[in-house]
Amino acid sequence: MGGRPILVLPESTQRLRGRDAQQTNIDAARIISQAIRTTLGPRGRDKMLVSGMGDVTITNDGVTILDEMEVEHPAAKIMVEIAKTQEDEVGDGTTTAVALSGALLEEAGDLLDKGIHASIIALGYKEAAEKAQEILNEIAIDVSRDDEETLEHIVQTAMSGKGAEVRGEELSHTCIKAVNQIAEEKDGKLVADIDHIKVEKKTGKSSADSQLIDGIIIDKGRVHPGMPKQVEKAKIALLNTALEVRETETSAEVEITSPDQLKAFLDEEEGMLREIVDHLKDIGANVILCQKGIGDIAQHFLAKENTLAVRRVKKSDMRKLARATGGRVSSNYEDLSADDLGSADLVEERKIAGDEMLFVEGCESPKAVSVLVRGGTEHVVDEVERAVHDGLSVISVALEDGKFVPGGGAPEIEVAKGIRDYAGSVGGREALAINAFADAIEIVPRTLAENAGLDPVDILVELRAAHGEKGGKKKGLNVISGEIEDTAKAGIVEPLRVKTQAVSSAADAAEMILRIDDVIAASELEEETGAGPEM
Repeated sequence: MGGRPILVLPESTQRLRGRDAQQTNIDAARIISQAIRTTLGPRGRDKMLVSGMGDVTITNDGVTILDEMEVEHPAAKIMVEIAKTQEDEVGDGTTTAVALSGALLEEAGDLLDKGIHASIIALGYKEAAEKAQEILNEIAIDVSRDDEETLEHIVQTAMSGKGAEVRGEELSHTCIKAVNQIAEEKDGKLVADIDHIKVEKKTGKSSADSQLIDGIIIDKGRVHPGMPKQVEKAKIALLNTALEVRETETSAEVEITSPDQLKAFLDEEEGMLREIVDHLKDIGANVILCQKGIGDIAQHFLAKENTLAVRRVKKSDMRKLARATGGRVSSNYEDLSADDLGSADLVEERKIAGDEMLFVEGCESPKAVSVLVRGGTEHVVDEVERAVHDGLSVISVALEDGKFVPGGGAPEIEVAKGIRDYAGSVGGREALAINAFADAIEIVPRTLAENAGLDPVDILVELRAAHGEKGGKKKGLNVISGEIEDTAKAGIVEPLRVKTQAVSSAADAAEMILRIDDVIAASELEEETGAGPEM
């Protein structure tokens, strides 16, 4: 073309290619990883996150930190996605997943500098991750829902390093009871969906005053002051239709020419609502929980019948109420019968931290429960709530899988040992990548040691030596004592799925980032609709 440059992209387009693109992505992921690593373990430190509005969050929860951070770099955003995936799948281990991904990319950077192709590194990482999953499953130990001591240790390990660990024993009992209550047998497998556990937080008192409610807490009060504050032996009607005269679907005008006609019109409206209230009374309902509105006239009639009513209950709470009380959510009050009513020993309005809340408790064998989290300040309550969420999550996955592994870096050292042996059988350049994976996974015990003020090199040497001995598979670092010991006996244990998911997420993310050799600024990307191309 006569030596003239061909402009395919706009002149101002930012573009990084080849090694520059790879190094930039690796650096961004490493920075995120290093920022999060210091929160790992019982001796991990907290981060103070300050928003542009001046709101402050103090936490050492990995996913919360990443979620609140303003991250711009695309590779860094992938690290945030790792944390969210780990949180969604397991509910714990987010820091481990992000730290491992950062370490894998750092090791990959060294291999790229030595001339190893990114595709070979990615392939080696994939094989190493599969081998790591095998080793983790081999060293896993069985646990049942009756083994409360082990379950308690699993919760306390998950909560360690958070402010809630001071009250760890009380909160761990609460988490175990809550998950055991909602766990169900399905097709011979135990399913524990923690969405059926409502966590409600209120400032005041201390975290030791947090409690499990055999039922549901609704963050609302009665609709009318003339209604009873407390109903014993409650029969509960769950409605997702409004208790008020609804507007017609089409616009219409009613011409009223005399006071008698107006009175007749109002009497008809009143009569319709009276009929609804009478029907609810006839089937035995003395508590009405309504997802939509309750009109003033209906409130008046319900109060006269000594019936407690709450309006605008959340849809998610209605589902939980149905599971807890055994009732059925109805869209038509006329179809509601006595068999559709839920039951509870007590429905009571209480003032908690200055707000009225409705407690529906004493349900017989509820399949949905609530945990009321308390704490001295808003920041404490938020951190205790995050700790309770982690506790509930780890118990649910431990019960569903029936497996746990020793903590304190023991599984990572055992995996690294097994992967190094495996690398010897593979050979070639792939073996370099597999060995790099083994070095990277040791980031967990190394970071635990660093955060505890111990020498990471000495700790790694001791751990490797311990795992080389017979029966040393369970040897890990007890961060509190600073000693290498059998962490399964010491009660430092984690669910198997926390580790397998962390390895899987970190390896997938590292492979994805390594395969990128060009970073180009793009115009607005169209959202995928799932539709095929037009013919």
